Amino acid sequence: MDIHLTGHTLTLLPHKAILDKDNSCLIIADLHLGKIEHFRSSGIPMPEKASNVSLASLKTLLDSIRVKTVIFLGDLFHSQKNQSFESFRDMISEYDEIKFILVTGNHDILKASDYSDLNLEVFNEYEIGNLWFTHEPQEESRVGKYNLSGHIHPGVRLTGKAKQSITLPCFAFGPQAGLLPAFGYFTGKAIIKNDCKNDIFAISENRIYKVRGR
Repeated sequence: MDIHLTGHTLTLLPHKAILDKDNSCLIIADLHLGKIEHFRSSGIPMPEKASNVSLASLKTLLDSIRVKTVIFLGDLFHSQKNQSFESFRDMISEYDEIKFILVTGNHDILKASDYSDLNLEVFNEYEIGNLWFTHEPQEESRVGKYNLSGHIHPGVRLTGKAKQSITLPCFAFGPQAGLLPAFGYFTGKAIIKNDCKNDIFAISENRIYKVRGR
């Protein structure tokens, strides 16, 4: 599904990512790689196969949509260096033709040398044309710029008959800023308020639905 923001045509993907075809760029937020291992190391039982779900999803996406640049909008890794770091390094080494950029988030606390080992270009914020990328939503706007961020892990609650409800990951776009859903498998969701200020696109069963609009 295509949307238009400040002169950019962006494609919302059911993989919980955005494709900027004009700039051959893939935008992804909040993978939180290593989160499963982090909890397991603290003695919290977690399913073994859950560790590889996010990385496998990323590889599937990179194989299906060829781009020149991938921008991670923060929280690439959950916290400390663990097996997921090595797995990620092995995976992205297969994509020498892609430039990987990390816009740092609050969980990105590894050493600078660790990110260098991954051949990641690291920034506090990043711009392409009129798009302004940050990890956290920005309170102050910039003239002519549209802010895209993650951090919130947005979700939308849909209700049906007999008070049944379901919460789905979503994209949310306001007049000057938009939110990407968390790409990571084990991340949770924060409900976006129904205040009619956002265009909301829910993700369900590999499809995208506009469920709310300005």
